[in-house]
Order: sequence, then structure tokens, then C-alpha cells
Amino acid sequence: MTASRVLSPAKGRPPGLSAERALLASGASVVIGCDEVGRGAIAGPVGVGVAVLDPDRTRIPNGLRDSKLLPEPDRVSLEPKVRAWAAASAVGLAGNDEIDGEGLSRSLGTAGARAIGRLLALGVGMRDAVVLLDGNWDWLTPGLLRAGLPVLPRVVTRIKADRDCASVSAASVVAKVHRDALMIDRHDTHPVYGWRSNKGYASRSHYAAIDEHGPCDWHRRTWLHALGGSVADAPDET
Repeated sequence: MTASRVLSPAKGRPPGLSAERALLASGASVVIGCDEVGRGAIAGPVGVGVAVLDPDRTRIPNGLRDSKLLPEPDRVSLEPKVRAWAAASAVGLAGNDEIDGEGLSRSLGTAGARAIGRLLALGVGMRDAVVLLDGNWDWLTPGLLRAGLPVLPRVVTRIKADRDCASVSAASVVAKVHRDALMIDRHDTHPVYGWRSNKGYASRSHYAAIDEHGPCDWHRRTWLHALGGSVADAPDET
């Protein structure tokens, strides 16, 4: 029998459920945590994760945090536990070609609508549902309106929700692990860019590979032009 991985001590205080419970008490039929990943990458898609709170599962998975606070092995180990804890979860993506063609803001909404659409396909009802969205800007509702979904949830934004709200932390972990796995898989066909380690984000080695080999069809061309990136300006590998 293979021993379970012991997670590293988690950074920061654990997220709670007070915001989700308040929304349920105020009439929400269901609360859906939502967070994005890949916003600042120069290659690959942007992803949006959603996690539906199960009010009967009040014991939050041990070690759950915003995905940015977790080492990669811990995120990967935690992800199946998060999926089992949530009543349902999903990830929607918008590709680098969509980001180049439509811009990041619209692409975030597109990815979010795809994630919500997957929840609908799983049978999650959206009437009187509330999406708890990390941040102070509702980029999701425009995407939902464009998608023409039959019933739209209400979107509530909250700063630091990915840190403080367990459903949003769960969504961030699901989305991060999904997108990272996609970039790791693409590393095998584009190994010069180091996506296994940088996941498509800017780093000195990533920019050095672009300088030497040029961008590929997974790079965000408009971002490369707009950022005017160079090896000297990029951060070290993380």
C-alpha cells in the first residue's frame, strides 16, 4: 500500500465558511466559489475554477488554502480531496488565441461561462444561485450574458475571497491543478520553453527560449508585444 503524502505546513490562516453561510441565510439556493488562474501568463489559456458548496460538508479539507499559498506537490495531493468535498466542481478555459483576439477581460468571462455551463450539465441548478467571486471586479457576468445561459446566477465579489472563503479556495486549487497539468502536458511538444516548471508564466529562461526559438502557437502574441519582455526584465524561475 502506498503511503499518503503528508502535506507541508500550510501558510496563512485557513479559509472559513462564514461568507458562504451568510449568503445561504440571505436566500441563496446554492453558493459557488469562483477563481481564475493564468491571468498573468504569457503562454497557454486562462482558466476559471468553480466549486459548489455542500452545506452538509462543514469540515473543510485539511490544508486547504488559496492555491498560490500551496507548494505544487501539496496542491496536487489536495485537489482530489477538494473535489470530493465540493458538491460539484468544474474548470473552464479560454485559449491564448481567444486572449489575443478578444483581450483578457472578455476571455475571463468566456472561461467563466464555460465553467458555469459545465456545472449546469452536471445538474447544478442556477435559480437563486450565488457565485462568490474573488476580487472587486465582476468580469463573470458579461461572459454569462454573452453565453446566453438559460438561468444566470447572481455574482458577488469579495476581495481576498480566495484566501478567506473555503469555496473560493477550493475553486482556486481545482483550476490551478487543471491548468498546470495542461501546461505540463504541452511541455513534451514544446520542451524548449520549460513549461513543466514555469507553467507558461514569464521567467528569464522562458524569455530566453523565446528570444532563441521565437514564440510558438501557444504563446499570447499580443502580450509578448505589449510587455516588450526580455531576459533582463523577467523574474527568476519559481
